[in-house]
Amino acid sequence: MITLYIKPTCPFCRRVLPVLDRISADVECKDISENTAWAAELVEKGGKQQVPYLVDEEKGVSMYESDDIIAHLQKEYGTAGKPRVHNAGASVCVACEG
Repeated sequence: MITLYIKPTCPFCRRVLPVLDRISADVECKDISENTAWAAELVEKGGKQQVPYLVDEEKGVSMYESDDIIAHLQKEYGTAGKPRVHNAGASVCVACEG
């Protein structure tokens, strides 16, 4: 089971969320701004109320930091299709291309 603790207004969470659409695994998202029990669960598991926070029970991994979460998900679960590019300029969205 993969669990991702988030807040919809968090810009770092918004970097991770598009990756979830393209990996070959189910992820349960827990919005800590809507559920105080999930917020308490996050603090119990991770030690602080910081999002995003990923718990990957199958791989025995728990982590903060959006770049680390994106790298882990893409490495362990691949992508389910062609990456999307959100920027027509020279730079590419980190969530899309890792």
